[in-house]
Amino acid sequence: MSSYAEKEPPKTSLRFFKYTLLYILLIPFINWSFTWAPMVELPGLAAWSFNPVTIVTGLVLVVRDFAQREIGHEVLIAMAIALFLTYVTSGGALALASGAAFLISELVDYALFTFTKYKLSTRVLLSSALAAPIDTTAFLYGASFIRDAQFTVPNVVMSVGGKMAGAIIIWWLIRHRMER
Repeated sequence: MSSYAEKEPPKTSLRFFKYTLLYILLIPFINWSFTWAPMVELPGLAAWSFNPVTIVTGLVLVVRDFAQREIGHEVLIAMAIALFLTYVTSGGALALASGAAFLISELVDYALFTFTKYKLSTRVLLSSALAAPIDTTAFLYGASFIRDAQFTVPNVVMSVGGKMAGAIIIWWLIRHRMER
């Protein structure tokens, strides 16, 4: 007799917290990347230069959704640990910009995951659609005080687009898996 609970790793296992650990490490890594990644100009559109890190920032929002499923509202503790690591690796100003962005988007995410009863795939997609523009705007505005030319239309568009592309892929994978 095998039940689902028997297949799940013990709650003390690192495997149980894999998304939480990934979330904690991904935040300072991406934030640190903003301090050195060169701006990329699109051919023929010099005014549309963007930071290539903005494309992968969507991973954080989706990983946060999975971390929240692992540890519930304690995801805020994981975020605080990640922001402390950002402070250590990238400085207080970037940690503040990142923290403000995460706090705003986390509140949107928290409300959606707590008060709606949509399927997981729908919540992941809606969460990203609501949080991505808010998170991006707040972070890039704060980052512009640290490094010039971060709060630009191309950076906002590329970041939101990258976040939504990642969310759509994860949405499709979850939906496809749930339908099987």
